[in-house]
Amino acid sequence: IFAGVVIFIIRKRRNPYTDDEELLGMEIKPYTFTYSELKTATKDFDLSNKLGEGGFGPVYKGNLNDGREVAVKQLSVGSRQGKGQFVAEIVTISTVLHRNLVTLYGCCFEGDHRLLVYEYLPNGSLDQALFGNKSLHLDWSTRFEICLGVARGLVYLHEEARVRIVHRDVKASNILLDSKLVPKVSDFGLAKL
Repeated sequence: IFAGVVIFIIRKRRNPYTDDEELLGMEIKPYTFTYSELKTATKDFDLSNKLGEGGFGPVYKGNLNDGREVAVKQLSVGSRQGKGQFVAEIVTISTVLHRNLVTLYGCCFEGDHRLLVYEYLPNGSLDQALFGNKSLHLDWSTRFEICLGVARGLVYLHEEARVRIVHRDVKASNILLDSKLVPKVSDFGLAKL
């Protein structure tokens, strides 16, 4: 038994990225960040960088070495989302590109650490803009443009994407706004294919 444990530990140390095997079969491979890179970018996942809490774990703001601001979605250890669902989210998000969908920059799949790295959208979610403490002024023409953008994103997911995706959880908190108030649909990675 002792020899078996020693062999297991040695193999694990030699190849700490064995979980990447799940990603190797993907047609479009996302950039893979190291856990260390994301830990540094988020200042060790400091609470002051916490943007919110999603269904599967917290989301943090980070700054990459290349200057990009990112949102890092960290899968909680006790999350309902398993390894298969995590890989499914990466596969789904990696195959869709549209102006009104949140862009996935990459992921981290290192040991027990599972993280997704998205573009950072400085104006937060639509529900915060409409009902929260945000100081955004959304006049009727801006609201109309937001509605059109969301509709375009959903049409792309439902009808135009190579892999058709039904979101199943469209709500104001899943619509994020960029610096120019362009809406981006988020959290569609676990939607029904």
